[in-house]
Amino acid sequence: MKFGIFVMPQHPRTDDPVVRFREVVEQVRLARDTGFDVIAAGHHYLSPPYQSLQSMPLLSRLAAESGSMDLCFSVLLLALLNPVQIAEEVASLDIMSEGRVVFGIGLGYREVEYEGFGVSLRDRVPRMLEAFDLVKRLWTEEVVTFEGRFFQLHDATCTIRPVQKPHPPIWIAANADRAVLRTARLGYSWFINPHAALPTIERQWARYKQALAEADQPMPAARPIALELHVAPTHEEAVETARPFLAAKYAAYAEWGQDKVLPGDESFRIAFEELARDRFILGTPDEVIEQIEERIARLESNYLCFRIGWPGMETRKVLRVIELMGQRVLPHFHAKYGRD
Repeated sequence: MKFGIFVMPQHPRTDDPVVRFREVVEQVRLARDTGFDVIAAGHHYLSPPYQSLQSMPLLSRLAAESGSMDLCFSVLLLALLNPVQIAEEVASLDIMSEGRVVFGIGLGYREVEYEGFGVSLRDRVPRMLEAFDLVKRLWTEEVVTFEGRFFQLHDATCTIRPVQKPHPPIWIAANADRAVLRTARLGYSWFINPHAALPTIERQWARYKQALAEADQPMPAARPIALELHVAPTHEEAVETARPFLAAKYAAYAEWGQDKVLPGDESFRIAFEELARDRFILGTPDEVIEQIEERIARLESNYLCFRIGWPGMETRKVLRVIELMGQRVLPHFHAKYGRD
């Protein structure tokens, strides 16, 4: 059982980005010292209303502060990227961190990002799968010849290889049902998003397991889930502290169209109480423990990454959550399930 935090690289454009980065460094040091196992960072370009640090340089810098914590790309928008560059850069970070990288990948959904990279949204699935195949071959084969629709290589050798063999753990983010099933058929960990409500995710989890069995794929060792979380001494304080920041973040998601790529008729343009129901983990330490245990029981999760701060939130509030998790929540799970 592992627990991690998302570092928040997104903040209002009026904030000082140097100060915000220093705060992230402080948060990672505290998370390291209070018993967390992983730091994760998201990936977006052209991100109004926020400024957003890029995950590759961010995790590379934070590797020095993170002790033995895993470094999780959550997630790289692989369909936009060059697989040769990604193979060598991710391998470089795995070497510099001595084998602590988690290679999380996903499609993305924002038209402006695809337009900015000259990639058609219609091509995003085959392009991601082709890039994914090429990255793995560059990590595991001595000489690679590749004739794809989007990428070509002839007698090419990637001389920088990950420490982890045959490659770092691979997690694939998926929102739509068909993407979840595709992840299962490939045999990789499904990185469950924090956006869909628990009943939707539970239904998809059952289909994921069924698709694994149908494809004769074993259950992956890591069963990761991302969750929005805020803990405080009282339930009311947890909700009221998180509310303005979570509401603003999900309003931005609505503008970006994130809810439209979820299954069913999901909408983020609803009252906060309805948005939070079966989706966010908010409450006292005991309430948070209960809600995490519910995810473990219903989704068989064993690698939980919490987003505990959102754009604009004061760092003192984030640090308080890290401290409270380390004092009151993580010890329960470490005693019950162990650290690995």
